[in-house]
Amino acid sequence: MRILLQETACYLAFTPLDHAVGHSVKQAAASRAAQHLYNEGDSMSLIAKLKARADAGTPVKVGLIGAGKFGSMYLSQAPRTPGVHLVGVADLSPDRARAALQRVGWEAERYGAGSWSEAIRNGSTFITDDADAMIASDHVDIVIDATGSPAAGIHHALLCCKHRKHIVMVNVEADVLAGPLLARRAAEAGIIYSMASGDQPALIAELVDWARTTGFEVICAGKGTKYLPVYHQSTPDTVWSYYGFTEEQVGSGDFNAQMFNSFLDGTKSALEMAAVANACELRPPSDGLAFPACGVDDLPNLLRPAPDGGILPHRGSVEVVSSLERDGRPVFRDLRWGVYAVFEAPTDYVRDCFSQYGLKTDSTGRYAAMYKPYHLIGLELGVSIASIAVRGEATGATAGFSGDVAATAKRDLRAGERLDGEGGHTVYGKLMPAADSLVLGALPIGLAHNMVLQRPVAAGQPVRWSDVAFDSGKEAVRVRREMEDMFRAEMKLDVPARKLAS
Repeated sequence: MRILLQETACYLAFTPLDHAVGHSVKQAAASRAAQHLYNEGDSMSLIAKLKARADAGTPVKVGLIGAGKFGSMYLSQAPRTPGVHLVGVADLSPDRARAALQRVGWEAERYGAGSWSEAIRNGSTFITDDADAMIASDHVDIVIDATGSPAAGIHHALLCCKHRKHIVMVNVEADVLAGPLLARRAAEAGIIYSMASGDQPALIAELVDWARTTGFEVICAGKGTKYLPVYHQSTPDTVWSYYGFTEEQVGSGDFNAQMFNSFLDGTKSALEMAAVANACELRPPSDGLAFPACGVDDLPNLLRPAPDGGILPHRGSVEVVSSLERDGRPVFRDLRWGVYAVFEAPTDYVRDCFSQYGLKTDSTGRYAAMYKPYHLIGLELGVSIASIAVRGEATGATAGFSGDVAATAKRDLRAGERLDGEGGHTVYGKLMPAADSLVLGALPIGLAHNMVLQRPVAAGQPVRWSDVAFDSGKEAVRVRREMEDMFRAEMKLDVPARKLAS
């Protein structure tokens, strides 16, 4: 409420005074908006608050970094949201950014601004290749990192802390690599570090929050995906045959083979479940994700503790369910595109309520599941922007270091081979408890880029810091090692920090 009134006051203060008639009209409109805020206050919905900002002439100013698939999906919706001004798009290739804007339906004049000031003046968008300058600009309030590069995400998040810009971290690769440290830095800087609404981790966090707010213990939370064990060995050369995409789809400009392969080979699932574990205080299974074949009706039967007939090693876990049986048959009523949370009835009375209101439960009636069958990734990102801008709330946020993702050999790797990161030819990401990762000295998947192996690693085995040559001066390496040292001390792990990295 106070923030919204201050924004309206700022609008009045900065309205040009040399246009008396125009000023009077604008001032009257702003006054009406201010009165509306006084009357409605915090009871207003997100869209009502955004409309109030639009009416008051104080839109939230947004800068997007990365015009790939996720970024393009957000770009397709951004012009349709009142009270939001996409001031800038930063991409290593400005021409690619322009092509993305054209592909999603923007008119050329809308992204034709030649400077930040021109974009602010006429409500258009400035295209640049300088993300650092965009973050530093006084014309941006909220930054979206949709690059997918762990190193870039860390760099941008640290700059946002320096320049006090809120950040929506679409980049789950960066969030798992260093999010627990970045979230602390953001809190110290007084900015919001948020997950991206529409992406599955944020939607899972929303379900977990709902369950806990209504008084339920969360037994397991996660998502669905298409999975078979052979996918762990998939490479960018084989990925399209597994997906069944046509040449026309692949040639549309939205499809990156290595990125899509990271979805298929288990890396993305591991990263997202680590992000969920870190945001929701859940514990990953000790031996990685099991990817059980499971439809929505079987969630409460399968994803309950092992002593009660399920597969979970402990309560409060994360898991990804497959839309394929191990023989390749489709799962009945699969959850390939969705998210879920399994929770338990705390009393017989609540168990009876589950039955009376038609919830699918396990055989005891105690465990039930709530799920969302679909997610629209970048199309839903505007919810994060609105939540930060008018409520001051993240849509899911990293809280601790519970889960980590280790680079794991796809095949027998030889000394001298160069690692090629998420979705590549050499390694995939495997989820594990963060404490186990620290004790093992596992190399995080987010740093498995262009590092050269100093010794062989067998297929299925984690790559360790001691297996690779690395540059300790690189920002991402330095930040990750600082985070590892910090949490190793907090967890009181009896492992010499430097020995692991030797």
